[in-house]
Amino acid sequence: MSSIDQIKAEIKKLSAKAMNMKMNLHDLSEELPVNWTNIMTVAQETHDAYAALEAARKKLKETEAV
Repeated sequence: MSSIDQIKAEIKKLSAKAMNMKMNLHDLSEELPVNWTNIMTVAQETHDAYAALEAARKKLKETEAV
């Protein structure tokens, strides 16, 4: 498997994780004020998932440009 294919596979996994975290955050918001103490944890996990996805996409662009 080439480096580009590996990065694309990683992006696919990260994208699925980010979408899952997005839904968790959405579900949490609909249940408020129940579980309000989890807001920061879920928000941080969602932020981290999207940051990792963005970094992988940037890495792919850089790798394809070479």
